[in-house]
Parts: sequence; C-alpha cells; structure tokens
Amino acid sequence: MLRKSRATRMLTALLLTGAVSTQAQSQDAPYLNPKLPVEERVKDLLSRMSLEDKVGQMTQAERGNIKNLDDVSYYAFGSILSGGGSVPADNSPEGWANMIDMYQRETLKAPLKIPMLYGIDAVHGHNNVYGATIFPHNIGLGATRNPELVKKIGEATAKEVYATGIRWNFAPCVCIARDERWGRTYESYGEDPEIATMMTSIIDGMQGNLGQPGTVLATAKHFVADGGTALDSSTTGNYSLDQGDSRISEEELRKIHLPPYKAAIEKGVGSIMASFSSWNGVKLHGHKYLLTDLLKGELGFKGFVISDWAGIDQISNDPAKNVREAINAGIDMVMEPNNYPRFYNTLLSEVEKGNIPMSRIDDAVSRILTQKFKLGLFENPFTDRSYFNQLGSQEHRDLARQAVRESLVLLKNEQVLPIKKDTAKILVAGSNADDIGNQSGGWTMTWQGGSGKIIPGTSILEGIQKTVSSTSKVDYVKWPDPDQAKGYDLGIVVVGERPYAEGQGDRENLVLGDGDRRAIDNVCSAMKCVVVVVSGRPQILTDQLPKMNALVAAWLPGSEGQGVADVLFGDFNFSGKLPITWPKSMDQVPINVGDANYDPLFAYGYGLKY
Repeated sequence: MLRKSRATRMLTALLLTGAVSTQAQSQDAPYLNPKLPVEERVKDLLSRMSLEDKVGQMTQAERGNIKNLDDVSYYAFGSILSGGGSVPADNSPEGWANMIDMYQRETLKAPLKIPMLYGIDAVHGHNNVYGATIFPHNIGLGATRNPELVKKIGEATAKEVYATGIRWNFAPCVCIARDERWGRTYESYGEDPEIATMMTSIIDGMQGNLGQPGTVLATAKHFVADGGTALDSSTTGNYSLDQGDSRISEEELRKIHLPPYKAAIEKGVGSIMASFSSWNGVKLHGHKYLLTDLLKGELGFKGFVISDWAGIDQISNDPAKNVREAINAGIDMVMEPNNYPRFYNTLLSEVEKGNIPMSRIDDAVSRILTQKFKLGLFENPFTDRSYFNQLGSQEHRDLARQAVRESLVLLKNEQVLPIKKDTAKILVAGSNADDIGNQSGGWTMTWQGGSGKIIPGTSILEGIQKTVSSTSKVDYVKWPDPDQAKGYDLGIVVVGERPYAEGQGDRENLVLGDGDRRAIDNVCSAMKCVVVVVSGRPQILTDQLPKMNALVAAWLPGSEGQGVADVLFGDFNFSGKLPITWPKSMDQVPINVGDANYDPLFAYGYGLKY
C-alpha cells in the first residue's frame, strides 16, 4: 500500500466520515461533549471513523522507532510507548512533558482529534525517570502482606507517572512465579495466588477515580500463567523459562494463575497485557479461548487487551497470519515497536479481504476509546505540569522507606539483632552494600537495570552510616580478606544478585558469587555477623547458614536503603513473611508450598521478629 500525503489522507477521512466542514460545527459533535455518557460518546465517534482511523487506534508505536514526527498524525496512533530505557534527551519531568505534548499536538492534527495515550512500564515507581521514587520490586511488596501499603504505592506511582504526561502504566504484574530460576520472579508478588490477589489493591491506587488529576490507567499482566512455564533445556546451552510454555492443566491454570486477574477485573482494571508465553503449545497472543472466551466472556473484562513487545510476531513467520490470528483471538491494541507501517497496512489489508470482521475491529476500538474517555484525555490531553513536584517527593520517599522496612524478612537471629547503635567498630562488606543500582534491580533507568549509582537515593551502607551513633566507626570493604576482617565488633555482609530482567535473568544456578561467598566466610569467621541478601529471589545459602548469626532477606529495596538500617538497628521490628519458598539446594527447585515432600530451608510464610 502506497503512503498517501497527510493532506490527502485527511481529506479522504473527512469525506469518509462525513465530518463537518467548520471548526464550530465539529466542536458540537456528541463525542466531544463531556456531559454525555461514555457509551454514547464512543458510539458517536465510532460512527465517524474510517477503517484507517480505527486501525490507527489499534496501533501502538515505540517513540524511539517513530521515523518522522508527522507519522504520528498520518497513522493517528492510538498509543505511543517508551520501552525500558527509551527516554527523552532531557530525562526530567519537564523533558518528558515536552516530548509527550509534542506527540500529542501532532496527534491532534488528525481530523477527528482523537488524543494519543502514552504508556510506560513503571513497575516499581516511575523507574525510567531520573529522580523518581524507586519502590521495592513486587517480590518485596509481597513479603509485606500489606494491601493498604501497596494501594498507597499505586497512588504515589500514578502521581509521578502523571506528572510526566503519561497516562497509562503497564503494571501491575500479577504473575504467580512457580520456578525461582525464572528471571521475572521479582516481578511476582509470590508463588501462591493469595498474595497477588490481595495486592491488586495497587490498581485501586493507580486508577483511583479515573480521569481525576494524578490517576493513570493500570494494566494487569501477563495473561496468563507466564510464571508457570516449563524449563526448556532441549538445546545445548539453551536454558530458558521466559516466554516459554506452561504445560499445565486448565484446572491448575484456573486455580493458581487466574485468581489475581479475576480480582483485577473486579477492581475495574482498564487494560490487560497478553503474555509472550504459551499454554500447552499455543501462543497466548493467538489464543482465542483464553483472550476472548475466558477473559472477555466468562470473566466479563470490559477494558482492552494490549499485546506485549512485538508479541504477535512470535505466532508464526507470516506477518499476515500473525495479525489475523492475534486480532481474531482478542488482541485489541498491538504493541508494534519495530515496524508499525507493516502492521498498519497488514491489518488494513486483512480487514479489506474479509479475514477479520469489522465487528471485531469495532469491538477493539470501542474498548480503547472507552478508556480514553474515562481518562478524560479528550478534555485534558496535555501534561498537567502542576504535578512536577510529585516526582521523587519526600512523601513518596518516606512511603518507599516504609515499604522497605515492611518487606524485610528475618530468617535467622542468634541474639545479634537489633544491632546497638553505639557498637564501636562495624565492618560492612559484600557486593550489594554500597550499590544502589544492585539494590534496585532490573527495570531501573533501563530495561535490564545496572550497577552503580544510577539513581538518587540511599544505599544500605549509607543508611547504616546515618543510623549509628557519632562514636561508632563503620568501615566498608567489598570483599575483605581474613586480615581485613580483624578487629571489629560486628560484621554486616550484604550479598546477592546484580540487576537483570526477563530473558537475561533466567538462571540455572542460584548460588552466590565467589566474592560474596568469601566475604561471608571471612567476616563471619572473625566476628558476629549479620548477612543481608539483596536479590530478586532466594539464593542457595544452606552450607553457609551455620556461620551466620543472623540472616535477612531484603529482596530489591529500591532507592531507600535507609529502610534496611531502620530495622537492623531496632527503630522498627521485622514484620515481613516469605512470599516464596526458600530452597535448601538447587535439587529442590522448583519448590512451592503444597508440594509433596515439602521440606525447604525456610517455608512459605516464614518470618521471625526480634
């Protein structure tokens, strides 16, 4: 299909839709009247839209791959997104607002003036934006068992996202992680659906009274059973759980993986993202039974289904088949980051050939428009810059610090905790003691995250230094040798994982690195020691556990490392409970509560107090 000029396309659209010729008359269109019911506005707007307009609404492009600015109005994108780390040159609230408003102004040049909806993965705070509050990842929030706290985190995240002009968040992930080796385990609230179901309170926080200032559209993801995939080791050197196949019965799918989606739908979640993974060999992006019959039919989901990053391209090697099967299966909007012209033209062609019925297109577009009207985008399409001061505010950082405190799980304590603030000499060691990037994990500034001081905040070491008395001496040696570990009253060894995200985070072995293992050995052999594990999942520690006087699971606490020190030094007691079983060895993995012969190192729900 040859691309028409923008002027030709606009003229064609005017003729096809019967749109009125004067600005004054167009402002009288029922769909532009905020006093009318949303259903009436959707019906009126849909009646004015050409097929090209509708296909545009079903297209989501990635900002970094938009070839020309006028493509935004030419294709009339329904949505634009930022992938992980896809940011404007000025990565500040003003920089984001300027960029998004630029796209919105271009979008509104199209005849029907349907605003674009910008989306982003703000999965533990507004994690792409420098200076945002970075909350603990979901696995830590699951340990809190505190849905009211998580609702407040949803509210805070929504305000920070809204401040940058973004109105759609690809969160929360309500996956049930059933195998610790999976690289997305930390995006899960836990291994049992009870926690993920209760934590759908975050949707109430994000969406609030949708359309009011400071609210954003939430997304429950990834539908469904993405955390139940089986290990693929059929090829030498290929070790993968991500985007795999959940080879489970429908009974197990409904019992384990479906409950949080039911809860999310009851809370009115506006969108649901399909999973890259398969169910018994059939890709979710083309699974009509799950996306349409179950999700939209049986569960009554009224929002719209968004595909994952180029997810429909995994159905087959035939682009036309992929578009046809995905849309007919129930995908409403397609995240097409790499080749939006191909998707747009293919969808047009498939409808024109009769391979996709207009009823399916109208259903998809109606669902998308409904959420845009609910968000108030037609009345307020541009950034509300009065919210700039919400990003990284002290109130939000205090909330994150509380979340860190409540997420900590005490696994062992031989009368060494709480630590006395006036302890004379403290040695802090380990790879994650003074690395705010490591303690924040993946999806922080970039997709896979990174080590080092990549965001503002407080490392765990800095939190310790701020907490001890003025007479105490705190030294930090990352991996001390035996001589460096002499002469101290107490050691705090902070060990664990480096950042990763899906795909790259799949691991065959969850044993600590050699440097961290030596740090535990050398410090705990020389003095009383507290070991703090900063990780997105349990680590294998069984052999070294007897050497430790105390063991704490801190998960991935984010920007407010002070919260760890608050509890270690007794300002607050431990309250967290394990949201995931802690195995004795890799031979036990995967291990989940309810398994036959369940005999872990620490059971699901375990957690001590002082």
